[in-house]
Amino acid sequence: MMRPGAQQYVVARPLYSEESFAEEHEKVYRQRKSMLDHVKQYFTCDAKRAKNAALSLLPVIGWIRIYRIKEWLFSDIVSGVSTGLVAVLQGLAYCLLASLPPWYGLFSAFFPVVIYFFLGTSRHISVGPFPVLCLMIGSVVTRLVPDDGPAANITGFEGLTRDEQRVLVASSVTFLAGIMQLAMGVLQVGFVVMYLSDTLVSGFTTAAAVHILVSQLKFVLGLVVPGISGPLALIYIIFNKITSSNVCDIVISLVIMVVVFIVKELNDRFKSKLPVPIPIEVIMTVIACGVSYAFDFRTRFGIDVVGHIPKGYEPPVAPNLQIFQETAVEAFPMAIVGFAVAFSVAKVYSVKHDYTIDGNQELIAFGVSNIFGASFKSFAASTALSRSAVQESTGGKTQVAGLLSAIMVMIVTLAIGFLLDPLPKSVLGAVVIVNLKGMLMQFREIPYLWKKDKPDCVKLFVCIYFFSPRCSVLANIKGTEIYKDRKDYMDIYEPEGVKIFRIPSPIFFANIEFFRSKLVEAVGFNPLRVLRKRNKALRMIRKLLKKGDLQWTSKGFLNTSFQPIKELEDESNMEELDQPTDFKDLPVRIDWNGELPANIVVPRVDLHSLVLDFAAVSFLDISALKGLKMALRELIRVEVEVYIVACDPYILEKLHDCCFFDDEVQPSMFFLTLHDAMLHILEKHPESTEKKFDNGKVRKARLPTFIG
Repeated sequence: MMRPGAQQYVVARPLYSEESFAEEHEKVYRQRKSMLDHVKQYFTCDAKRAKNAALSLLPVIGWIRIYRIKEWLFSDIVSGVSTGLVAVLQGLAYCLLASLPPWYGLFSAFFPVVIYFFLGTSRHISVGPFPVLCLMIGSVVTRLVPDDGPAANITGFEGLTRDEQRVLVASSVTFLAGIMQLAMGVLQVGFVVMYLSDTLVSGFTTAAAVHILVSQLKFVLGLVVPGISGPLALIYIIFNKITSSNVCDIVISLVIMVVVFIVKELNDRFKSKLPVPIPIEVIMTVIACGVSYAFDFRTRFGIDVVGHIPKGYEPPVAPNLQIFQETAVEAFPMAIVGFAVAFSVAKVYSVKHDYTIDGNQELIAFGVSNIFGASFKSFAASTALSRSAVQESTGGKTQVAGLLSAIMVMIVTLAIGFLLDPLPKSVLGAVVIVNLKGMLMQFREIPYLWKKDKPDCVKLFVCIYFFSPRCSVLANIKGTEIYKDRKDYMDIYEPEGVKIFRIPSPIFFANIEFFRSKLVEAVGFNPLRVLRKRNKALRMIRKLLKKGDLQWTSKGFLNTSFQPIKELEDESNMEELDQPTDFKDLPVRIDWNGELPANIVVPRVDLHSLVLDFAAVSFLDISALKGLKMALRELIRVEVEVYIVACDPYILEKLHDCCFFDDEVQPSMFFLTLHDAMLHILEKHPESTEKKFDNGKVRKARLPTFIG
């Protein structure tokens, strides 16, 4: 039975075969470029391309030219000092995971940072040791130079101590990983990170976090553990020796972990009120050093301490080619993991602060950083999530903060490293464990993934997709309910303010970012950027109204200030800029496409409706679901109505099961067919059917007729 008051449509048209349709509707001929054309274009050089190449290879040139000294320098100094203190501590702590003397961690917190300053495209990540990468290096180091027994038969080990042999292994495998990263960057294969799903990366880092946790128990418990191998062997030996634990180490570790954990939680809870996060790790380390020195913990309680830290840097060394042969299999995953983690973190901050990063340039930056650092005996660098969070949350604007953090590390290495001599290694172990919280909390995703999407849960371990299809914008073939690629036909109809975007394949972790970028390209604006501009404009309007520089009258807003009004540069509470625009305390709702008060400029959005054609979407995984919902929210928040058509019932059911819908993203956006959605849009926005011509006349264009 038909719903009362429901609209109907009837289409009268010839029955088309593909041939008859092609005969009646002229298709636009588009010349395709051959492979030779692409090669010629790639190797063509002119002044503009040379300039772009220079800016691409040295991104520092791009942002240093726009550096705002008065506004950014102080923030970068505060951030650099704060990050440098954390980098010193984490460099020492994470070095234990690599089975190397602690002070080599300071080298890894210095040399790669300096190179990344010039070559990196992210302005906010803190480059240096990453615990998972350190663990991978440690496994190679202990395989070739075990704790017990002779080292591997490698030319170049003669006359070296065990620690020197291990440093040579770590630096050589780092050098090789750097060569691999550099080669991938030069060959433009930065896209490889797209094929590492969130679940795959989460699974890997969570499993590594468990291993890191177990490996640090020997320091926390103060045990001497021999070289071991085999599943759960470390756990077995630790619990077999647990009666020999050092009570002093246990007490120190527990106190450090409890205090650091509590203060970190307070930092997160009150981050909007604190000018900078409390550097609790540094504070506790200083206290532990002082107490250990005052009461001579090393002699009285037999605890293991960091010990003597040599001053200065060691001369550069060449990598060992035989070690290259022994470690090539391990070096490749190190190159991928180091880059993938750093790129993922960099992408988060680039979206938050509205700038772009280049995956291929990031590969080059980390490749050169690791090659240069390995020459000076540092080990593989990436980024630590907690350290990057410190650099960004303390106000860091650019990699000037990163360079200053490297200078802080250099000061410790050259001048005051001796002060860390009495630092108990159990403190470093406790710091490592506390910083694993973020990775260990990923365990909570497993029940959700298994319940909602078993194939996606299996992708914690297996990656099986590889796809980047061709998206298109559709238009109506006049007089029919048929929609084709707008580039292919001439006799087409496109209502004003409406876009139809066709997604021609399943959507999953590997291509969701590709689709989002193509969608932004199709609509002609970045909705998140527009939303932030609008919310910044509202902040300014509220501030001007409060100060009395702006007043509401019957004729609209009136600027009562005779002073030029400067645009707000306040970047505090960036999260608020991503929320829906709120007009509740304003005298009127702002028309964003009209003239704005106080010379405020916000990008104009002429699109009022977007239709997503899901006819070819047969699969949607959890990563894609999250990305799709984020994209829909961003569009809805800039007042674009979104419609999804021809959606598979299985996918629609899955969206309901995964709690996809909320107050913003609602089931009412789904329509049975593309033509149904278009008729609904034109009924809701009749002005879209009007087309203006150069002579000023207005004519209505129509889709196939309504029957009321």
